[in-house]
Amino acid sequence: MTDTNDPHLWLEDVEGDDALAWVRSQNERTLSELQADGRYPGFEAAALEVLTSNDRIPYGTIRDGQVYNFWQDDEHVRGLWRRTPLASYRTSEPDWEIILDVDALALAEDANWVFKGANVFKPEGSEQHYALLSLSDGGKDAIVQREFDIASKSFVDGGFVTSEAKQGAAWAEPDQVLIATDWGDEGGVPTVTESGYPYVVKRWTRGTPLDAAVEILRGTPTDVGVWPFTIEQEDGSLLTGAVQSDSFFTSSYWLFTDDSAVQWPIPPKATPSGISHGRFVFSLEQDWKPGDVEFLSGDLVAFDLAEFLATHDLPSVELVFRPSATQAVNGIAVAAGATLLSISDNVIGQVLTVEPGSASAGGEGWTTSLVELPGTGDVGIAFADRSENLVFLNYEDFLTPSSLLSLDSSSGDIETLKSLPASFDSDGLVVEQHEATSADGTTVPYFVVRQADTPFDGTRPTLLYGYGGFQISLGPSYSGTIGRNWLTQGGAYVLANIRGGGEFGPEWHQAGLRTNRQRVYDDFTAVGESIVASGLTSPDHLGIMGGSNGGLLMGVMLNQRPDLWNAVVVQVPLLDMLRFHLLLAGASWVDEYGSPDDPEERAFLETISPYQNFDAGKAYPVPFFVTSTKDDRVHPGHARKLAKKFEDAGLGFLYYENIDGGHSAAANQTEAAKRSALEFTYLTRRLT
Repeated sequence: MTDTNDPHLWLEDVEGDDALAWVRSQNERTLSELQADGRYPGFEAAALEVLTSNDRIPYGTIRDGQVYNFWQDDEHVRGLWRRTPLASYRTSEPDWEIILDVDALALAEDANWVFKGANVFKPEGSEQHYALLSLSDGGKDAIVQREFDIASKSFVDGGFVTSEAKQGAAWAEPDQVLIATDWGDEGGVPTVTESGYPYVVKRWTRGTPLDAAVEILRGTPTDVGVWPFTIEQEDGSLLTGAVQSDSFFTSSYWLFTDDSAVQWPIPPKATPSGISHGRFVFSLEQDWKPGDVEFLSGDLVAFDLAEFLATHDLPSVELVFRPSATQAVNGIAVAAGATLLSISDNVIGQVLTVEPGSASAGGEGWTTSLVELPGTGDVGIAFADRSENLVFLNYEDFLTPSSLLSLDSSSGDIETLKSLPASFDSDGLVVEQHEATSADGTTVPYFVVRQADTPFDGTRPTLLYGYGGFQISLGPSYSGTIGRNWLTQGGAYVLANIRGGGEFGPEWHQAGLRTNRQRVYDDFTAVGESIVASGLTSPDHLGIMGGSNGGLLMGVMLNQRPDLWNAVVVQVPLLDMLRFHLLLAGASWVDEYGSPDDPEERAFLETISPYQNFDAGKAYPVPFFVTSTKDDRVHPGHARKLAKKFEDAGLGFLYYENIDGGHSAAANQTEAAKRSALEFTYLTRRLT
């Protein structure tokens, strides 16, 4: 067995016999240990019942009066791509027409296909839909794309087909696709970035081989990546272009013309949101002063699209919406009769309609109107399209199952279209929002879900979840698995809204970047200390969980506060922060974490990196590492290496590496149920 104390070893040889033999031995040990407890089968059955139940909302996309949906259950593990007329969709038992059976396809082709989505294009004035389906081997981020004819429900003979790669494509017209992929080495130079993503966009014409595609934009190998996209104008025509991400949070947006590429005149930290009322709308993640008016990070702004297209210069910019200190803009969606703005306010979701001021009112400013929702939870715009009046909204909170709301964008009428039955008995459960004070005095909110009659004597088994990165917000959401396998078993659940996330806009995220990242970990520690101080739980009964960037959070918490928790679920984690930028997509995250090649930033990373800060003499809680062999985003070597250090030190740990699954560590609902069952069996054993 290779010595994992050398950080340069045991990483790249993913399929090596030594590595996979070790993985299998650890999986067998973990499965045996947790199955012997007696809870594992029950937890798996409960999770599988929730995940594969037909009592799930079939979220979908409306095209020409048909609702398209992708569905997985216990009979269709890989899933069905299907559709039904809107009138049928409104009923309790829609009559679904199967377009593609992914299980049957995988069997027929002897392939491990995981469905990654459909890129569907309908030209203005046409009755035909054109589709590119994305298929992944076992759940990897790398995909193949194959043209599919929806009418005949078959792949197009001689149609567009790509080789496996991390790639992106956009329909420009029926016989032309914009594509960025791995074009192979050119003179010994790869055509993927240091992060493993494409940086060359080409125009590919039907009937020609892929290598005959014509280049239209080239980034650099040091970019995160370059991806093509299209923007639909209000008349149905398409604007084509690409986004060149030179870092994870800074990008240049390009408009393709007949003979060149023109840069959109927006700042590097900005995100296009769409076209509304003749304006190009985008959100800001930085302060910006394009003229006499200064705009703030977090603002939603716009400029006249026609003027820009005519001159390629920046027109006058206007403010669409400025969030308050407790608000954050999540995005806009344009429907046939309205423009909708999704925001959060103190981590509670809201939807507003927005429109520019009327001529009778002087035409100044944009106005907003609140869409009434059934409660104070999390809301998302599930579907909106400028050609459709009907908008789908999803509402949920910790104790309220998901509801699919339909909003008529022209009339404003809203109704509950579908609502799920409860997956668990929530009687006696309460939800509270509290605040903790971090090390620098910052107030950090968190949610607690618990039994109303919980005695505050420090004995309640409690699971604390966190993420804290990449401006990703965590809001109140309904989880049948957590409800069935934790809350109804007497446990309490806590969700921490720590810095690094996007709960309060770009500044909340940027406060924890690079060498300021200790703030994120201080926030999480403060929440843990706060719930212990409240008497809800105690370190013996407190467990924590997080995945990906949240897995890094778990690794840091193992080192920095091993005394504060008795269980740590470390999911698909980054753990070696001195080499993360050399593995798979790691180089793309330097803007978040800092660069190990920069002396100052490396010095900071050395203080927090879980792998380098492991101490064989420290009294650690027994952690549970979860990863996937086919994770081609965060290398499984991160989890393997730290687990091996625990093993070499003779310290207790559990380890489970799913052979499939990609970064989700599960390729289907059955695998997800098994993983969840293992995690909750572990938590129950450690905390009760």
